[in-house]
Amino acid sequence: MEKTLNGNDFVKVILKSPFYGLMGNTLLVTVTGRKTGRKIDVPVNYYREAEAFWIITKRSRTWWRNVKGGAEVDLVLSGKKLKGSAEVILDETAIAAHIVDYVRYLPISAGALGVRLANGVPNGEDVTRLAKERLFVKICPES
Repeated sequence: MEKTLNGNDFVKVILKSPFYGLMGNTLLVTVTGRKTGRKIDVPVNYYREAEAFWIITKRSRTWWRNVKGGAEVDLVLSGKKLKGSAEVILDETAIAAHIVDYVRYLPISAGALGVRLANGVPNGEDVTRLAKERLFVKICPES
């Protein structure tokens, strides 16, 4: 059976190539499947705060479940391979606060997330709604 390539496959190739700069705030995170033990590559958008990468994802996605409770991950960032530790943030209040930070850091993301902005400030109702649909994965790279 032949594998069908998708958009994520294209992004993975770019992130591992000398052209990684074309992908902006995108990194490749590799998690290990809890049940299968297989490596799963996931290209994700992020924002950086201090020494942590913050990744927003839909609760309906499945990759993040492999780091629930904490897990080691591999990263490809700016063409460099890194190791890190990941944890999932599920608390809606904490998620809402990080959504505000995320949208302030990447204002262009507001439209895609469905968050209205007024003078650069994310709409509270939109943020509350989104916190029920999304979560954050925090990744701290090893020094």
